[in-house]
Amino acid sequence: MALKEHLTAGEAAAQLGVSPATLYAYVSRGLIRSEASPGARRQRLYRREDIDMLNNRKEARRNPTQAAERGLSWGLPVLESGLTLISDGRLYYRGLDATHLAATRSVEEVASLMWMGEIAPGCAELFARAAATIPGLAAMRVKLPELAPIECFQMILALAEREDPGAYDFTPGTLVETGARIVTLLAAIVAPRNQSAGAIARTLQSAWLPRDPGAQAVLSAALILLIDHELAVSSFTARCVASASSTLYAVVAAGLCALRGVKHGGATERAEEFLREAASARKIREVVASRLRRGELIPGFGHPLYPAGDPRARALLELLMRRYPHSPAISLARSIMKEVRRVSDAMLPNIDLAVALLARTLRLPEGSAITIFALGRTIGWIGHALEQYRIDRLIRPRARYVGPAPARQR
Repeated sequence: MALKEHLTAGEAAAQLGVSPATLYAYVSRGLIRSEASPGARRQRLYRREDIDMLNNRKEARRNPTQAAERGLSWGLPVLESGLTLISDGRLYYRGLDATHLAATRSVEEVASLMWMGEIAPGCAELFARAAATIPGLAAMRVKLPELAPIECFQMILALAEREDPGAYDFTPGTLVETGARIVTLLAAIVAPRNQSAGAIARTLQSAWLPRDPGAQAVLSAALILLIDHELAVSSFTARCVASASSTLYAVVAAGLCALRGVKHGGATERAEEFLREAASARKIREVVASRLRRGELIPGFGHPLYPAGDPRARALLELLMRRYPHSPAISLARSIMKEVRRVSDAMLPNIDLAVALLARTLRLPEGSAITIFALGRTIGWIGHALEQYRIDRLIRPRARYVGPAPARQR
């Protein structure tokens, strides 16, 4: 069963190990938020995330060493950032709901929001200028047909850095221009034979689905929803590299290395494989049951930060089902979700399933789901780098040594 987002006074006090009077004192000091219960006129409910945060702070004071270790794995925040907030089961970019941005704004507009703190009026022109500088580099993709796009990204970034005199200019305006060149270059690598006008989603749509102009909105939404997710391992890696004053090209290359790990972007690839397995099976129920019997997780379901469901997945799945209601892939996804719900209401679709389903619904080339993930997240990595450059502080944690004691010299 999914964790409740709100607790009663008795439950909250028990979780904290305090009396009701102390709980109310925490509320009065603004440490815990209290809301009226929709089902009872006088009952108040308390946010679980506030209770958990307070407990984490208490534990950090009691055992700071253990708290530091836990902070590196779904634990306490380890650094400050003004980019992304995950709260109450929702995702925000600079205080704006990411699902609303995905439905109302372009990729370029959200990129400018993440990089400059506002949706800049000239952001479309910024990317159009970037597109004019990359045709030679993008054409190199034609010479590497055996490589997946994400592999080409890593190879060409190093070459692009050498060809870009602005790569080593760390003034804010130049960094934003460099970021636009990098994102536009990666999009053009996906579509080397298509002339890019700088609009990222349109570049992908013209390459993959030239006869389906409506697909641009779906691709745009997916890219926006994938831009950032707080300190995912690839984003933290990007920040560490940026803290050493490495270039944006190096930052993105490092982020790609982390994304390709089986515990990060590999989750998207497992969701794709699960869809293929379910599509070829006689009974989807048996596919789900057999995985559970083996003690395996269901790929594309569940997320530790969203006990009530991943809002990114919900937004993208709704968009796909609305635009392609008769697609066999959509029918397959509905059947899978129905069978998973029969097992547990707590297992809800996450963004990996949604992006894998997008690729299957639109019949995109193999490897397209992780390519979309990488393109969207590149914007976020650049945002983290720009923020880290402004902080201008090396990220250098200490390690607690657990090896053998130093040997005495005789």
